[in-house]
Amino acid sequence: MSDVVSAARSLLFVPGNRPERFAKALATAADMVILDLEDAVAPAEKQGAREAVVEWLEALAPEDAARVAVRVNAAGTPWHEADLSAVADRAGAVMLAKAEAGGALEAAGRAAVVVALIETATGVLDARPIARTAGVTRLAFGSFDLAAELGVDPVDADALRAARSALVLASAAAGLAGPVDGVHAAIDDAEALAAETAAAHRLGFAGKLCIHPRQVDVVDAVLRPSGEDVAWAERVLAAVPADLAGGVVTVDGRMVDKPVIERARRICAAVSDPAPTKENNA
Repeated sequence: MSDVVSAARSLLFVPGNRPERFAKALATAADMVILDLEDAVAPAEKQGAREAVVEWLEALAPEDAARVAVRVNAAGTPWHEADLSAVADRAGAVMLAKAEAGGALEAAGRAAVVVALIETATGVLDARPIARTAGVTRLAFGSFDLAAELGVDPVDADALRAARSALVLASAAAGLAGPVDGVHAAIDDAEALAAETAAAHRLGFAGKLCIHPRQVDVVDAVLRPSGEDVAWAERVLAAVPADLAGGVVTVDGRMVDKPVIERARRICAAVSDPAPTKENNA
C-alpha cells in the first residue's frame, strides 16, 4: 500500500458524507481517492460519514482499498480517535489533518500508512521530524489553511514558497517521495491549475491534491515525465555500463556521473502507472 501512496501523482478528494460519489471517484484516472471526514463534513454529520466510509471500505477488494486514503479529523478534535480506529486497517492510507510532530502523529503511524497533511505554521517548522516519524510515507501541503493562519493569499506562490520548500527538503532528507501540493480551488481553470502544478513540480513536488475529477488529467499531464525527458533518461541509462561503480560517461556531449544516472532512473521509474489497478474500475 505504501508504494501506491509514494507514487501517486493525482489524489482526488471526495466528501465522506457523499457515499454515492465514492465508486465514481475510484473509477476516475486519479491515482488515489481521499475520502474526507474533516473539512468537507459538518460536525453533525461526522459520525454518519465515518460509518458510510467504513461500510464502503469493507466491501472493496484489497487492490481497490490500496488506492483509497481517508482524511481523518485532526488530533485534539472529538472525532480524531474514532476516525483513526475505524479506518486505519481498512484504507490504503490515513491522511492526518493539521499534522504536527508528537504523540498523535506517532500513534497514527503505528496504526496505518500515513500521509501527513501539513497546514499550520507549527507543522511547517516540524516538517523534518514529521517526515522522519515511523509510518509517515508522504507529506502533503495544506495551502489554504496555512495561508489563512499566515494572513496571505493562498494562490500567491511567493508567499508560500518557503513553506513548500520546507516540505520538499524534509521529504528528501527522510527518503520520502516528493510531497503532494495543495488544492487549486478553480475547478474549471485548467490553465491556472497546470501553471500552479508546474511551479510546485519545479520545487520538487511530485503530487497534487484535486477537488474535482476534471483536474486529474491536467495534474497527471504536468507531473508525468515528458517524452523528451524519458528519451533523455533512456539514452543515459543505455550509455552506462552495467558494472559502472564510479567515474563518468558522456551523453549528448554532456558529462554523466552518479547523480545524473540516479535522476535518469527516477524518470524512467516515474513513467510506469503508479496505480495499475485503477484501469479495472473504469
